[in-house]
Amino acid sequence: MMYGSPEVQPGFWKDAQGRRVPVEMIKPIDQERDRLVREMVKRAMVLNSLMATFKAALFGDVRAFIEMSFEEYGAKVGGKKGNVTLLTYDGQFKLQIAVQDSISFDERLQAARALIDECLAEWTEGSRPEVVTLINDAFRTDTKGEIRTARVLALRRLEITDERWQRAMAAIGEACMVTGSKEYARLYERVGDTDEYVPISLDMASVKAAEVH
Repeated sequence: MMYGSPEVQPGFWKDAQGRRVPVEMIKPIDQERDRLVREMVKRAMVLNSLMATFKAALFGDVRAFIEMSFEEYGAKVGGKKGNVTLLTYDGQFKLQIAVQDSISFDERLQAARALIDECLAEWTEGSRPEVVTLINDAFRTDTKGEIRTARVLALRRLEITDERWQRAMAAIGEACMVTGSKEYARLYERVGDTDEYVPISLDMASVKAAEVH
């Protein structure tokens, strides 16, 4: 990848439309802007590579440690990896590995919605506006046009004895499928002598910039 300059041949730079422009026709401020952005991109690419290496090492080392810990008891690590929390001996730092499942619904969710609509048709004549609002909100899609699974699954916690509702909840449970999972690593530092832990952020947007002297 080219970081140095947009030079395509001696004395010419390529502009955003792919045209060759003589360097002497490019304003100094435009050239300086180009250099600034390229330098920041170069540094960001180096940092991105370091973070990718760190992430691979973190998950690999944690898995190796878990296997070593299992061996202490003559057990073998098998099946799907789960959530785990590791702390330093003095409790100053904490490392958490969290596994988040990706959940989707098959066509049986539509059957559940049909049964729920039957209930709603009667309930709208009664006094359950808060339940109606909760149900409609659960089936409202997000900005990507996808059903918000957590809100749909939360409907099963409602104590409603209507037989159609019970069948709808059973359909939701059977329609639910785990389509994949992702592992997340989070690092924390304890605040003084308290029990509170604050995250060690690896997100550039939340990292406090160092003071320039």
